[in-house]
Amino acid sequence: MGAGLDVPLDKILVGDCIEELRALPPASVHAIFADPPYNLQLRGTLHRPDHSLVDAVDDEWDRFADYATYDSFTREWLTECRRVLRKDGTLWLIGSYHNVFRLGTALQDLGFWILNDVIWRKANPMPNFRGRRFTNAHETLIWAARGQEAKYRFNYAAMKALNDDLQMRSDWFIPLCTGHERLRDKAGGKVHPTQKPEALLHRVILSCTQRGDVILDPFLGSGTTAAVAKRLGRHFVGIERDPTYAAAARERVDAIQPLAEEAMMATPTRREQPRIPFGNLVERGLVAAGEALTDRHRRWTATVLADGTVSCGTARGSIHAVGAAVQEAPSCNGWTFWHLVQRDGTLKLLDVFRSELAA
Repeated sequence: MGAGLDVPLDKILVGDCIEELRALPPASVHAIFADPPYNLQLRGTLHRPDHSLVDAVDDEWDRFADYATYDSFTREWLTECRRVLRKDGTLWLIGSYHNVFRLGTALQDLGFWILNDVIWRKANPMPNFRGRRFTNAHETLIWAARGQEAKYRFNYAAMKALNDDLQMRSDWFIPLCTGHERLRDKAGGKVHPTQKPEALLHRVILSCTQRGDVILDPFLGSGTTAAVAKRLGRHFVGIERDPTYAAAARERVDAIQPLAEEAMMATPTRREQPRIPFGNLVERGLVAAGEALTDRHRRWTATVLADGTVSCGTARGSIHAVGAAVQEAPSCNGWTFWHLVQRDGTLKLLDVFRSELAA
């Protein structure tokens, strides 16, 4: 896990985030997700033309005297986050146009290295009641490593699999938190005004952590980070200053059942996959010498040779080299190009045999 014994794993700490962060040991968490105060009320954006409040933040924790006070607070908690983040860890920040640019400046000033900005496009945004601006239909997430030279985790294959085998883009179309997922008080009101959807945190956590990692949320709110972390087999440390929010989060997290161990497994990146030569499959009889390989469209047929090479016409060599040669391409991943022609005439991808051997 990499975290010391002093890390309060799977705990919700009630208190000031800066004080609680200072009590954590250095380099003790693998990832951080932070949804800090938006600083909405300083800009006077909370009222409709009739002076009634919009569906936004009207809590004490979002009130700052001026920009200097907000910026000072931001630098303090980000400094502590950088201290507790492992060298190979990453940090996610989310904000709106009210604060995200100030957050980004503070990140860079403190030495973080921005990897991506991700647009969370809301499928069901709140309308603009005044009719004087565009409907604010997105928030921005900033993903950053601890420094420019940091070696960080990115579960590329898992993100590609999550996106129907296409590279995951930096614009995410996810609905706001609604329905049964939204925490309600006894009167039916929202427990927290800015509760984030679990789908958003699922993608964030799956992208940069592995099972058993520790995820810190210094502004836990209604507990979405902790709930999703527990479900995915990660540990969490949550900090929340409001006792009401903390109690609701604790009740929510206690009701979460972690996924079965095998369901927590994410598609490994290429670096994490064991290196298995095609010849190993021939040696072990999983693919026999003399059997035929073909591409999925059955345009070319290659013969498997005893030394683990294949031949197709005048081309002979590795599954990768011959795959590239027949296509007249500069390169080819033979594992995902060639299929074994089975006795019943059906095709079985070579990469499936490799996975079976690795298992």
